[in-house]
Amino acid sequence: MPQIVHEFVWPDRVVIGTVGLPGERTFYLQVRSGARIISIALEKQQSALLAEKIDEILDQLITFEGNPFSIPATTPIELVDNDPLEQPVAEEFRTGSMSLGWDPSTVQVVIEAYPLVDEDEELLEPVEAANALLVRIPVGTARAFAKRTREIVGAGRPMCSLCGYPIDADGHTCTVPGD
Repeated sequence: MPQIVHEFVWPDRVVIGTVGLPGERTFYLQVRSGARIISIALEKQQSALLAEKIDEILDQLITFEGNPFSIPATTPIELVDNDPLEQPVAEEFRTGSMSLGWDPSTVQVVIEAYPLVDEDEELLEPVEAANALLVRIPVGTARAFAKRTREIVGAGRPMCSLCGYPIDADGHTCTVPGD
């Protein structure tokens, strides 16, 4: 099966957003360049980890003497994007694995996402992703992406201070571990 790679270099927009109510939200990574839009579904934890790791990469790069890449320490205000996902949201694939990297030649953060693989399928040939998403974003956009993603993840259900699990709108049965 030929590999289909959705590649975006310097996209017009790259955001994490959700569809649905807290507790039932589906998270999407949405990328747009001109009229071309791709939306891939991912888990809340994948979204949170992606934002955390992007900030870690950028924070490490700042520590280089003289900050040769001009990495912003905070989100540039002109890059803040609080708009909702662009509609309609058409899921290209559900994300299984992701990788994150840094390209010093273009001074961009690189995000790669691959579809969830059905474990029940018998594999007779080497695994080749039917779809993949490759996104290259500049450092300011990466900082804004991470900030927005943390806010989106944090906008869900409140967490129980005793057990750490989400509190549903219809109640919560706390299961505090015994001593």
